[in-house]
Amino acid sequence: MQTLPDTLCYLNGEYLPLREAKVSVLDRGFIFGDGVYEVVPVYAQRLFRFDEHLARLGRSLAKLRIAPPHTDAQWLERCRKLVAALAAQAGAQDQLIYIEVTRGVALRDHVMPADIEPTVFMMATPMKPATAEQRHHGVACVTARDFRWERGDIKSVSLLGNVLARQMSADKGAVETIMFRDGYLTEASASNVWVVHEGALLGPPKSEHVLEGIRYDLLRELCEDAGIAYNLRPIPEGEVLSADELLLSSATKEVLPVTTLDGQPVGHGALRGKPGPVYARLYEAYQQAKLTQSI
Repeated sequence: MQTLPDTLCYLNGEYLPLREAKVSVLDRGFIFGDGVYEVVPVYAQRLFRFDEHLARLGRSLAKLRIAPPHTDAQWLERCRKLVAALAAQAGAQDQLIYIEVTRGVALRDHVMPADIEPTVFMMATPMKPATAEQRHHGVACVTARDFRWERGDIKSVSLLGNVLARQMSADKGAVETIMFRDGYLTEASASNVWVVHEGALLGPPKSEHVLEGIRYDLLRELCEDAGIAYNLRPIPEGEVLSADELLLSSATKEVLPVTTLDGQPVGHGALRGKPGPVYARLYEAYQQAKLTQSI
C-alpha cells in the first residue's frame, strides 16, 4: 500500500493532512464520477493564469448543473494557503493545485439529487516539469482512435478513457497518445496537440470533443506577439503525420516538442526528428508569460 504524505489539503471547509482526508463511499464522485476538476500551475508560489482556470472550472460546473461552492476570492484564499503550506513543508516553489468538486453525497440514484452540498477537495503537489533532455531532444508519442465519451469539453473526473489511452503510450515507452476521431485530430490523453505547417501553428477547433485547454488562448496570444500565424480548424490525420513540427501543451508540459510519432521521426529535412523553430520561439515566450501572468 502506498503511503500518503501528510501535506496540507482542503476538504469541505477543513484544512488537514492529506493522509487523514476521507470522503463518503456514497459521494457521487466515487459512485458515478459525477464531478469536475481543475489543475492550476504555480510558479515561484504564484498562480499562473488563475482567472482563466477559475472560468473553465465554472463552465464545467455549469454543464453538470452544480452550483459554484466558493467565490473567486475564496478559491484564491484557499489556493494561496495550500501553496504556502507546501512551500514551507517541502520547499516546493513550483507546484500544481488540484481542485475537485463533486455533486456531493446521496443514496445511489442516476437522477441528479437536489439540495445536497457539493464535495470540495483541494491539494498542492510539487510540479514535475519536462526534463531538460525532453526539451532538447523532444518526446515520443503514439496514435490511437479516440474512443472516449462525446463530452470532452467537460473537465470531468470520469477519466477512465483517458487512463486507458495514456496507458497505451506508457506501454510503449512514449509520453502521450495522440487521438483521432473520424479521421481528424482531437487531443492527447492529457494534453492538447498542435501542428506546425509552413511556420503556422494549427489546432483543432473548440468543440465537445476537445477540452479547451488554458493554453489555447495563451498560445494564440504568444503567437500574436511573436508574429506566428495561428489557426483553429479541422486537422486530418494525414496532416498530423506529415507535420513540420508537432507540439503538446498542458499545465505540466507547458509546450513540448514531439519528435517521434509511432516510431517515425517528425518533420522534414535537417530538422527531421528534432525540435523545430516554432517550438523554440513559443517555449521562450511561454517562460516570459510565466513571469507576467501569475498572481
